[in-house]
Amino acid sequence: MGGIPRPLRILATTAAVFVGGAFTLSLSSSLAIRALQSVSDAKKRKIATKCEACKGSGFYPCKLCEGKSTIEWSPLFDPVVMNPCLCPTCEGNKVQRCLNCLGKGYA
Repeated sequence: MGGIPRPLRILATTAAVFVGGAFTLSLSSSLAIRALQSVSDAKKRKIATKCEACKGSGFYPCKLCEGKSTIEWSPLFDPVVMNPCLCPTCEGNKVQRCLNCLGKGYA
């Protein structure tokens, strides 16, 4: 009658069940780990002191562009013309993530 041979169907079904099970286990373990991390972060936030570098905000003005979002740049050693270009540190956002607290706001 044609169609897919029985041994091949059994093999494909087994592979699909195995891959689906592995995906489900991976997803559930990732969600459990994320939930445990959020609980521990909440506990740390309650007892931790505020970051002194960013004053608890997690960000501070970019030090390279000084919060202007652009820098003056020239490809030549002795520049004739200075070109404004997007700040490579903050990517034009004018702020950068605090390196002391990694943007969390507490040390």
